[in-house]
Amino acid sequence: MLKDIQSTGNKDTRSGFGDGIVEAARKNPNVVALTADLAGSLKLNQFMKEFPERFIQCGIAEANMIGVAAGLTIGGKIPFTTTFANFSTGRVYDQIRQSVAYSDKNVKICASHAGLTLGEDGATHQILEDIGLMKMLPGMTVIVPCDYAQTKAATEAIAEYKGPVYLRFGRPAWPIFTTDRPFEIGKAQQFSTGKDISIFACGHMVWNAIQAGAQLEEKGISVEVINIHTIKPLDEAAVIASLQKTRCAVTAEEHNIIGGLGDSIAQVAAKHCPVPIEYVGTKDTFGESGTPSQLLKKYGLDVPDIVAAAERTLKRKG
Repeated sequence: MLKDIQSTGNKDTRSGFGDGIVEAARKNPNVVALTADLAGSLKLNQFMKEFPERFIQCGIAEANMIGVAAGLTIGGKIPFTTTFANFSTGRVYDQIRQSVAYSDKNVKICASHAGLTLGEDGATHQILEDIGLMKMLPGMTVIVPCDYAQTKAATEAIAEYKGPVYLRFGRPAWPIFTTDRPFEIGKAQQFSTGKDISIFACGHMVWNAIQAGAQLEEKGISVEVINIHTIKPLDEAAVIASLQKTRCAVTAEEHNIIGGLGDSIAQVAAKHCPVPIEYVGTKDTFGESGTPSQLLKKYGLDVPDIVAAAERTLKRKG
């Protein structure tokens, strides 16, 4: 039962990255960290303390940071670039496209403060288009972990993964609930088995999906909640298997519904198993300043919004 999934405490996912990169660096001497003047925000203090010779402060020069990272791969290094998600993608898209993706460089683009839950910094920093931008790049792996534990595991995993990666995580303290669950790039993580409806979620929205699923179960609805932490390559087999069973779905993401997780699920459904789908995410809009909880509620990404979306798609299913 989804109500039995409990949080062991709250911690920000960016701290999962900070702890994960230290573990990765302890295992692999080729791991290098670069930052664009945001070492503290990206939780790199322990890395800097243990591996000062493997830390590069690039300053507020994100495009240059991407170029330096691409160059480091030629010598066998595994560079992790770090800044806010907005600056990790929108500001440097040309450099990523040309120097990393097109050149198939082993660069790990690690992006914090993504989505609405960045909060008070407002619309200029709350990028809601980055998943779409990055998944469209040929050869780019896109990962959006859901809590501290999974972000730490994902950070360690991408150090061993060959090829360019976009790793997206966030700022606020968030429930930890995957500590004992294995993480594998490209393999969806299933939290419940159901027959009435599938809920596919990523990032912070996975916890909201679990809470929504528990409420639906109390109403007698059998729910399948699946964490799509790897947006690309998508675990199509898991998506198809779930849709063939439930015949309807909801997608939930802290991102524009245009170009994000929902679009990826819909493409698979249209090709293999056409079913009614409702999308929980931002609706072609920018964000604004506010607390994470206020913004999730205002923009329709809260637990009741997922419940309502599920009820709508169940009616469409007939």
